Amino acid sequence: MYEHQHPIGSGFTAASTADDVLAGVDLTGRSMIVTGGHGRLGREVTRALAAAGAAVTVASRDVDRATAAVQGISGVRVEQLDLSDPDSVDAFAERWNASSRPLHALVANAAMLFTPELQLDARGNELSFSTSHLGHFQLTRALLPALRAADGARVLSVTSGAARFGQIRWDDLAFTRGYDAGAAYGQSKRANVLFTVELDRRFADEGIRAFAAHPGVIIGPGPHDPDRISSYREQGLVDEHGDTVIDPTAGKKTIEQGAANLVFGAASPVLDGIGGVYLKDSDVARLDDEVRPLTADSIPSEANSAMLDADDARRLWSVSEQLLA
Repeated sequence: MYEHQHPIGSGFTAASTADDVLAGVDLTGRSMIVTGGHGRLGREVTRALAAAGAAVTVASRDVDRATAAVQGISGVRVEQLDLSDPDSVDAFAERWNASSRPLHALVANAAMLFTPELQLDARGNELSFSTSHLGHFQLTRALLPALRAADGARVLSVTSGAARFGQIRWDDLAFTRGYDAGAAYGQSKRANVLFTVELDRRFADEGIRAFAAHPGVIIGPGPHDPDRISSYREQGLVDEHGDTVIDPTAGKKTIEQGAANLVFGAASPVLDGIGGVYLKDSDVARLDDEVRPLTADSIPSEANSAMLDADDARRLWSVSEQLLA
């Protein structure tokens, strides 16, 4: 079941940047979508893919904001997409499919992070799960014609080391019996990996491969509220002056280093021939089922068997279909 979940000797390291990973890779003629491809990590992914020659479409809820953020990056266009709105997802996919453009890579990057209070979408789904998983699930299925037309396509889901700890609350996905922001985030990130496993199982024979990628813990630059800074300090992610602590080997990375693993999954030829795996540090992560606590000095983020469970992956696919019916 986990035969491909082991490092493959990619030649990259935890400190590699997106430009390092794509050095010498020519993406000319390839069309790619990056959801949320205008903010921090997503923008760096967009920039790096475009610099390698790809035609990148940034999909964003706020077209004006996204357009301003990617201004000056050649080969990038912006289109409207609200992943929590099924009608918006369908409209985006219909526009893409009508253009007859093949889709070489879909980078499912947009996410909802740690909302302090329970928020639901129009269908009653918890917003982190709706945005990070359900919206991308719907979008990927709607774009299958374009992915098939690419004759070798990839779907890259941006997950987190939180997938290692996250649990799918099968009997209460929407947290109606008590909301916890960390648990909601962990559920959404576990869902990203399970989606990858089942997507690759279903469509690898049609030339569509799927990967889930952990970028590392990315802190700055960017504004952060005092409570979050305090939490970062407790985790050893910022020092007493509020400055970011960068330690790639411990998973604490710059934006450029975090984006490396995402473009690795989206476009590196090193991954040709495999799929359905979880990536870390621009390589396939090792499988580690030891119980490892989260501390300020250690942020466990290797793969474990639970996040790759094939039965859970099939179950999540079925549940997701029902939620979108």
